[in-house]
Amino acid sequence: MALSREQLAQRVAQELQDGYYVNLGIGIPTLVANYVPDNMEVMLQSENGLLGMGPFPTEDEIDADLINAGKQTVTMATGASLFDSAESFAMIRGGHVDLTVLGAFEVDVNGNIASYMIPGKLIKGMGGAMDLVAGADNIIVTMTHASKHGVSKLLSNCTLPLTGRGCIKKVLTDLAFIEIKDSKFHLLERAPGVSVEEIVKLTEGELVIPDHVPEMQF
Repeated sequence: MALSREQLAQRVAQELQDGYYVNLGIGIPTLVANYVPDNMEVMLQSENGLLGMGPFPTEDEIDADLINAGKQTVTMATGASLFDSAESFAMIRGGHVDLTVLGAFEVDVNGNIASYMIPGKLIKGMGGAMDLVAGADNIIVTMTHASKHGVSKLLSNCTLPLTGRGCIKKVLTDLAFIEIKDSKFHLLERAPGVSVEEIVKLTEGELVIPDHVPEMQF
């Protein structure tokens, strides 16, 4: 069975390490804030100028002035700080983020990512994605494996305008956890109840399959 948005966030949270500074992109990545292990200290960064983002607020915690890059209301963890977007992007461009989690429209076997626009459709702007993929070595993309029409988003070559080239090493989809190396997709894990055959069918780029593919654990 395909992973839900919450399960995607839970699996990404398993990649966190104590002491990490982590940027969470708009959409599914923001949910990771709800699943940081209790015994782990990480600082979650939002590109609009918040370091130390906490879980989403309950009804009595909502502060309309405290938002993430996606304009969602958030909370602040102990030790959090606020600053302007220029300082935020200096942190990103300076390579001071240990892990970046962001969404995408397409990813290909060469680690290219297309995430900011679809030609002919209205876009609000490219946001900080280009800076994030250029400034971070450790990036996890979260996305659906295929479109609602069954068209693969894991390609031999991206067809949409690129956000970054050769920068993506890991992709977590609703069907699989995949590593990109040697210009190929390497299947690491599969979603519970999802067969390898289903993943193969929906992966357009070359996919390397080991003898045993474990199911994700939650």
